[in-house]
Amino acid sequence: MVKNLRNLRLQKGISQQQLAEIIGVTQQSIYKYETQNVEPDLIILTAIADYFATSVDYLIGHSEINHKIESVTPFDLNNDEADLINSYRTLTKEEKDSLHLIIKNYNTKK
Repeated sequence: MVKNLRNLRLQKGISQQQLAEIIGVTQQSIYKYETQNVEPDLIILTAIADYFATSVDYLIGHSEINHKIESVTPFDLNNDEADLINSYRTLTKEEKDSLHLIIKNYNTKK
């Protein structure tokens, strides 16, 4: 069973049928993935993760991080910087986009 699939689908407000059409499977397959301990193959699992912008690990319940895991460049951060980054990671895409605009505005004033 794909543990977090149903929650992601409901959060996005789409039906099993709509998701099935998007990723190229049947509605019955989505139902089985959500309820009957049937797991999709890796290609379908990756398609689901890509659609929801999450990781395969989150879909199958091996991670609590519900967004796509991106590569990170290590930096030496002070506590304020680390707090800002941790807060940033909890924002929605729209909130992040707004912050990017604010930062660009400040950078152009220099």
